[in-house]
Amino acid sequence: MWPRLIFIRTGFIVQENVKQPKDYKMYNWLMKYFSADMAIDLGTANTLIYVKGRGIVLNEPSVVAVAENRLMGRKEILAVGTEAKQMFGRTPGTITAVRPLRDGVIADFEVAEEMIKYFIRKVHRKNPLAAPLIIICVPSCATQVERRAIQEAADAAGARKVYIVEESTAAAIGAGLPVEKPVGSMVLDIGGGTTEVAVMSLGGIVYSHAVRTAGDQMDLDIIEFVRKNKNLLIGENTAEEIKKRIGTAIMPKDKANELTMKIKGRDLLSGTPRETVITESQVASALAQTVSKIVDTVRQALELTPPELSADIADLGIAMTGGGSLLRGLDAAIRASTGLPAFLVDNPLACVACGSGKMLSSLDKNKHILQTMY
Repeated sequence: MWPRLIFIRTGFIVQENVKQPKDYKMYNWLMKYFSADMAIDLGTANTLIYVKGRGIVLNEPSVVAVAENRLMGRKEILAVGTEAKQMFGRTPGTITAVRPLRDGVIADFEVAEEMIKYFIRKVHRKNPLAAPLIIICVPSCATQVERRAIQEAADAAGARKVYIVEESTAAAIGAGLPVEKPVGSMVLDIGGGTTEVAVMSLGGIVYSHAVRTAGDQMDLDIIEFVRKNKNLLIGENTAEEIKKRIGTAIMPKDKANELTMKIKGRDLLSGTPRETVITESQVASALAQTVSKIVDTVRQALELTPPELSADIADLGIAMTGGGSLLRGLDAAIRASTGLPAFLVDNPLACVACGSGKMLSSLDKNKHILQTMY
């Protein structure tokens, strides 16, 4: 879909969406002057946007504050991104702070479309003529229906052309791994909704697998542990703060000097606010099952990798990307289980966005790994 432009005295205005004509080179050429082509890492927890020639220009939570308009029979968007996340768990009954993506795919199409539209407009400083070419990342476990939904949401948000790339591919390129060479490279990308592991060689994916267990599940594990063991109810933001400050994948050896953190929540027995202390070893215990599942995913990938590429991975190690890979001690847990070196790449949070941005800069060269659903 592309906008029909009507010329009036003040210039061009967008009237409506119509089907692309067979020859839209002139339109494509024109829109380049009004738009900044971009790559979007549409994550469950955060959305990052990379603009060609400018780098990463936006990094905001994938959260939208929504009010139900009963008279109009539709949802009204009140806030998006950072402003909306600040409302999480603090909204009145008429307003809901929601994540339109779950496990890396769209859970609420209407809200996701509005969120993407908001981010595109913010990057273009609300330019009504913006119609960028977009590369958007999806987890490898996304079905064809889920991939099409993401492409349709980007189309409806005003893109003139949408390409889809798997997150693991973008992460490997963003991490600077030698994916184009005849050498095996393994990347472990732990996001908010999914954990992906991929083995790449000669510019293609030899093996990839994703599980819908990642950073968000760690937050839920902490919430459940505190509820069961301390009779205290805490919110997602508090759980995330615990994970960042004292979270660890391995049990601390010196419990006498372990990290602690004061937390506040609602007492499940009295219903009143209460403060308690949670320790590093307690958090490690809470996260043990999720960490084990991530490690098992890596082991499974290694077992199914061709022998020659396995030898390369033993030399190069396992590159860890994504926000979930920042969990302290996770690299050590993987090393202990696999016997292979695992390392955190530079700027792991931005790897997927930077990798898809590199593909945007050399689009023709990378079209063999880009998809379009129609």
